[in-house]
Amino acid sequence: MTSSPTLPRPSLGITALGTYAPPRVVTNADFEARMDTSAEWIESRTGIRERRFAAPDEYTSDMGVRAVQDLLDRDPDALRDVDLVICATATPDALFPSTAALIAGQVGLTGAGAFDLSTACSGFVYALSMAQGLILGGTAQRVLVVGAEVLSQLVDQDDRGTAILFGDGAGAAVVGPVPGGYGFQDFVLGADSAGGPSLYARCMADRLPGGFSMGDRVGMNGREVFKFAVRVLGDSGRQVLAKSGLNSGDVDWVIPHQANIRIIEAANERFGVPMSKTVVNLDRYGNTSSASVPLALREAVDDGRVREGQQLLLVAFGGGLSWGSCTMKWWGGAPSLRALAQRAEVTA
Repeated sequence: MTSSPTLPRPSLGITALGTYAPPRVVTNADFEARMDTSAEWIESRTGIRERRFAAPDEYTSDMGVRAVQDLLDRDPDALRDVDLVICATATPDALFPSTAALIAGQVGLTGAGAFDLSTACSGFVYALSMAQGLILGGTAQRVLVVGAEVLSQLVDQDDRGTAILFGDGAGAAVVGPVPGGYGFQDFVLGADSAGGPSLYARCMADRLPGGFSMGDRVGMNGREVFKFAVRVLGDSGRQVLAKSGLNSGDVDWVIPHQANIRIIEAANERFGVPMSKTVVNLDRYGNTSSASVPLALREAVDDGRVREGQQLLLVAFGGGLSWGSCTMKWWGGAPSLRALAQRAEVTA
């Protein structure tokens, strides 16, 4: 009996990219004016100078729609053949209907499959992996992935330990076929619920298994989260590079979750990529959870740092405690991505 030949896996990657950040800027000085802290202390401990806050009547689905509209402004055909929407978010508009379905209905994708994904700050990387798997499995042709958060409405704004860290924003990407040699290479995903008490948000149950009670806002043990984040970002980055047959010298750009500049620096040391090859914009956006990776990626494509054919490493961690990493060869050939590159050339 002869075995069937193994067919080559189709190349899949990001074919369109859009982002949105609310216009309201909240600076460290705004916190200094009403809290026992200083602007200098916040920046020195986190790397954050300012963040964006949504309007009181602006929700996750609203921001997700605006990120998709940004994508469509450069390529009106970017959603052609999209038949599934995944929204990675820790701040859904409702438990149901899903925020993904609300976004789909507002961007002309009524009838497409839609679901939300909850792994907090690692959500965008998780969602890219899910999109790839569902396309390869024949469930979808193209997938719209959205990472969007209104953390300002979830965080206790009187809690100095969390309020200074988080901001609001959204990113949207279409996942679909790309030319051979480009696109996603490998993913590493993981989670460890033992770390749940170190980073959590409100829940419907009174307590987690084990008797740990949760409040109705974001709670965080900063010291434990720091140690966890440095370890899993560094380890998962190394693991996905090895899985892809790459080493740190092959990486052109690291696109990390934008949580804290000290975490990024320490994690980079662990997988051996210098900060000069790392995209950082948390100084202007803070920690936007699942929106942080697309916001950073879009900025680096927009200003010309990330170019076609370059090797990218995406790394993120979040509540769960969860982590996700991805290697990808950037393809800039789609109309919306070419528009970003052309804008970068004009402004250079």
